[in-house]
Amino acid sequence: MSEEPESVSAAMAEARRVTPDRLLHTGASDRPSAEDLVLASGRDLTPRTLEWARRKLAVEGRSALDKQLP
Repeated sequence: MSEEPESVSAAMAEARRVTPDRLLHTGASDRPSAEDLVLASGRDLTPRTLEWARRKLAVEGRSALDKQLP
């Protein structure tokens, strides 16, 4: 039988399912694609959204993707 209160055990189990920050953020060395930007924005991949993403990346560069991520 565990000596930890039930709430502590539940919190520890929940913490193990949390995605680490290193997996949530993109690295500075990769070049985002239009597809990356569309998906990060929560939109569907369509010719229209891909064109939007290409224009946005051309103007804003990598920061366009960074603005979409936590």
